[in-house]
Amino acid sequence: MINIYDAVLSFKNAYPKTVGWRYRKHCEVVEKHLNLGENVEYAFIAQKNDNPINLFQTCVVALTNERILIGRKRLLFGYNLDSVTPDLFNDLKVVSNIIWGKVYIDTIKEFITLSNIDKRALPEIETVISSFMMEQKKKYPKMGNKKENI
Repeated sequence: MINIYDAVLSFKNAYPKTVGWRYRKHCEVVEKHLNLGENVEYAFIAQKNDNPINLFQTCVVALTNERILIGRKRLLFGYNLDSVTPDLFNDLKVVSNIIWGKVYIDTIKEFITLSNIDKRALPEIETVISSFMMEQKKKYPKMGNKKENI
């Protein structure tokens, strides 16, 4: 298992144009909600909004061996945590602009937008999330393929 804060720090060092603040506090939110036996395999920072001007909604996105966790510590008190399990995952969309890019995660229940990510990091993020979700979705039975015994 990798340390979430170290993974986020190495991501920020590799892709310095990514906008984010207070990494340690956001990482603590994700660490608090890890299950027993759940290991973090990849982590990065982003802004959880669709507005390139709003730079104050930093979150940590952690890909574990079971799900995607998106944690965000509020400034004064409390926090927000989103969990995307492979059975709820629908689609992933990546958009690259001049400086930053966006990652859209479409789930059954909501549409998550992660923005202000260094555009050089987008292929790496897409590869890691897509390959993980494709592997995990193979483990879930398909709804329309039930064979009835006659």
